[in-house]
Amino acid sequence: MSEQLATIEVEEFLPYSPAKVWRALTEPGLIARWLMENDFQAIVGHQFHMRGIPVPAVGFSGLVASEVLDLETEKLLRISWRDANSGNSLNSTVTWSITAENAGTRLSLVHEGFDPNEPTHVASHRIMSGGWRNHVLPRLGQTLAESDSAESDS
Repeated sequence: MSEQLATIEVEEFLPYSPAKVWRALTEPGLIARWLMENDFQAIVGHQFHMRGIPVPAVGFSGLVASEVLDLETEKLLRISWRDANSGNSLNSTVTWSITAENAGTRLSLVHEGFDPNEPTHVASHRIMSGGWRNHVLPRLGQTLAESDSAESDS
């Protein structure tokens, strides 16, 4: 049970090439469409911010401070994730792994670093788990579909 509260794991099949999924994970304009406004650069060690909606129930200010920890083009992106205005209250990591599968891509997301003994972390885990599954990854799929449609209209 503790392990379930320490990590969020989500997998999604996307009917797009790994290159297209990678672009959506690493181009700031595309990231802003499915996740949050950002100043991301695909360079290990790059520190960046993402701006979202505050969540007072868990003390989230709406500003995420992150750093690119690891990347392998079209295969893996791992970033740090913490509230920029709350010190080290919730240091975690988010890893996206990309695997070609048939005519598409298997995207695996792992968000880890939640403390199952800390009530704020447990509440954050619950909110983030639903957010990744029900909002963020569906918006990623929609963004890919829209960019696919825009490319075919050109």
